[in-house]
Amino acid sequence: MSEITAANVGKLREMTGAGLMECKKALVETAGNVEAAVDLLRKKGVATAAKKADRDAKDGLIAQFIQPGSKVGVLVEINCETDFVARNESFKAFCDDVAKKLAGGATIAALEPDRVAAVAKTGENIQIPRFVRFEINGSGMVAAYIHTGAKVGVLVEVGAGKEATVTSEDFKQLVRDITLQIAAGSPHSVHRDEIHPDVLNKEKEIAAEQVKGKPPQAIAKIVEGKLEKFYQTHCLVDQGFVKRNSEVSVKEHIGSIAKQLGDEITIRRFVRFQVGEKTA
Repeated sequence: MSEITAANVGKLREMTGAGLMECKKALVETAGNVEAAVDLLRKKGVATAAKKADRDAKDGLIAQFIQPGSKVGVLVEINCETDFVARNESFKAFCDDVAKKLAGGATIAALEPDRVAAVAKTGENIQIPRFVRFEINGSGMVAAYIHTGAKVGVLVEVGAGKEATVTSEDFKQLVRDITLQIAAGSPHSVHRDEIHPDVLNKEKEIAAEQVKGKPPQAIAKIVEGKLEKFYQTHCLVDQGFVKRNSEVSVKEHIGSIAKQLGDEITIRRFVRFQVGEKTA
């Protein structure tokens, strides 16, 4: 048996593009024979997956999984190369399985064998670039919504003061409506105080530049008005509630339901994923 050296592992990795652990295991199984290890990795699909890894994976799906009890939820983006694969039932099942495992506490690294197997099965580069997992402590609910076509998905955590509120149908309907609002309105934050000061300053500068030359008092008033419109687009609770034709704000609608249920209801956090979007 040839010695399993770091140099041999590195050579095998360069030849196949497979991960270090896969290369080391393959060399152990083939008694240190590099060429045999290459064949073994190809048979396992690892080398194939690695060779496809430099191809663009710009298509794909957003998947979600909410554990029973609605206290834990996951939203994940999984990319492939073509819409043909994205529409395949086998790929959809793979995405659902990934979301379920991530909700259960699995890591992306732990799912690497599943990803490699999916690459071998589809013949395309498949990547899992991001996911978010919410877990509630106390009263509240985690909910998700996947828009038709699974190119847009939402995960939200909504809190309540009493557990009895969470079990009510009115609360559950409110949470469903909030997920639809996020999908349609594409907000960036829940509240105004979550907006970074640099973003606000930039908006003020742009607004002031658009009306330069006017009297200072007029400029201040116009800038204030433009900022208000910015909040109504940027902040979830300031948006017009889509199911009421924007006649009331999301904040006002939540307040109405909260009053009806005799409790305090708050949107704690949310994420909105869109396939292929650029992230910071």
